[in-house]
Amino acid sequence: MADLKSARTAPRFDVATLENLAGAGFARGEAYWREGRVRRLVCAEPRVTAVVEGGQAYRVTLAGAGQEISGDCECPAAESFGFCKHMVATALAANAAGGDVSGAENPLARIRAYLQASSVDALVALILETAERDEALMRHLDLASASVGADDATLEERLRAALDDAIESRGYVGYSQARDWAAGVDEALDAIEELSDGPRAAIGLRLAEYAIGALEKALNSIDDSSGHCGGLIERAADIHLASARAAPPQRVAFARELFAREMASDHDAWFGAARRYADVLGDVGLAEYRRLAEDAWAKLPARSGRSREPIRDGDAYRRLSGIVDFFVERDGNVDARIALRAKNLSSSWSYCDLAEFCRKAGRATEALHWAEEGLWTFEDERPDARLVDVAIALMTEAGRKADAITVARSTFEKEPSLSAYRRWRKLAGEAARETAVALLETRARKAQPTAWSHSGDLLIDVLMEEMDWTAAWRAVARGGASPDAQMRLARASDRAHPQEAAEVFRREVDRLVEGGTAGGYEEAAKLVKRMAALQSMTTQAAWVAQLKTRFARKRNFMKLLT
Repeated sequence: MADLKSARTAPRFDVATLENLAGAGFARGEAYWREGRVRRLVCAEPRVTAVVEGGQAYRVTLAGAGQEISGDCECPAAESFGFCKHMVATALAANAAGGDVSGAENPLARIRAYLQASSVDALVALILETAERDEALMRHLDLASASVGADDATLEERLRAALDDAIESRGYVGYSQARDWAAGVDEALDAIEELSDGPRAAIGLRLAEYAIGALEKALNSIDDSSGHCGGLIERAADIHLASARAAPPQRVAFARELFAREMASDHDAWFGAARRYADVLGDVGLAEYRRLAEDAWAKLPARSGRSREPIRDGDAYRRLSGIVDFFVERDGNVDARIALRAKNLSSSWSYCDLAEFCRKAGRATEALHWAEEGLWTFEDERPDARLVDVAIALMTEAGRKADAITVARSTFEKEPSLSAYRRWRKLAGEAARETAVALLETRARKAQPTAWSHSGDLLIDVLMEEMDWTAAWRAVARGGASPDAQMRLARASDRAHPQEAAEVFRREVDRLVEGGTAGGYEEAAKLVKRMAALQSMTTQAAWVAQLKTRFARKRNFMKLLT
């Protein structure tokens, strides 16, 4: 087998680019290539295909040349992380093959010539024989032939059965199986999409609606981390819309159906239906949609955070307010849009949303009123950072900076955080710093550290924000801080305070090496190298020697120290 050096002489794919794309996977891919795991390699324009055997056999497709490389692999790693070892192995095999493989050496060329020389009957027999052994091919042919000799009822029945067969999970579909499952559903949707702009668009409309419902149910049995199912629902929704445009239903009845679906869908497949289907519904359909939404909205009681009542019908408020807002926005009625939002003020977010809406509408006085009311209504709860920011901005714009400072300080005192400090510091300047440090010092003395946090951490972060390294290290010495906070401080101030930082780094190196992970060893080695700038050569050499003695059995770490 050609070695990597010979593969580089006239490569189709740039090896340095492959290394960059695959990262740590490059070495594994090179090993697969050297071990001869690349089978059925076909190098042609515009792509290279192969099957690479590892734990399983995966089909690989590559496109491009030189530094422009793209492709796909059936393995889970390619879907999750991108360029995988199987793609590396295929690219190196293509390089070793010298680029294009044409004529008799190209399996596809041979197969194409053979098929072209065969009779139609022979080809039909070959395909049918293969389909009997290949479920995917059989499904593809079954869908492709669904309309042959079928009236409308028969065609709809066949395609509905195909959807059921493709979507039915037959148990839980895990992450590694989701891609194949989605491919099967996509194929069924292909057949339905073909109906969406033709004389049978009404069938496509009904089948797309059926597919959306089935896919929403299927979400409960699928690991949809990669968004396969969600993407399929969106595609089915697009087919439904295209079919409705090609075969417009009776508008009033269609408005009622869409409204019912938008209100009932658990996954928002029909969200914004009035806007999305406006051209299909027309004026009469939109009028019916609006009537239904406004009647339902009128039946919902006004809600306020002051009542502290349990939140009920949250989805109904959210969906109906969105629908009604679409219509009143079309009217250009700002007062109606404000009243719509003011009906549901059950959370600090709703106050913030209303205040921001008024502000964008040029009604700053109303915006400030709602922001202040929201702060007052929820003053005993955890401050909502977004509402606080809106209120402070509006107060500042209104020339009420003192009130803005009071809100910023109160927020920090209720729930101290670095972001709350930054907000207060920006408004009040040095006075905020002095007061905040005093508050945090008192808090650190009173509170007891836990396994997850230390009461002194925020004080350290605030002093680091001010780049007051000396005060920060004094605070560590006086009241302590969590290991994470000490590491943040050490990394930020190791040049100004090398002794203190070095002590923290030594403890961190011990912890990382004792952890025994490859990543920990790498991070520890970086810290050892960083320590060379913080202490004398003699001290550094003695410490490294000590590490080699203590951790002699940690061979992978020892390799990094050499």
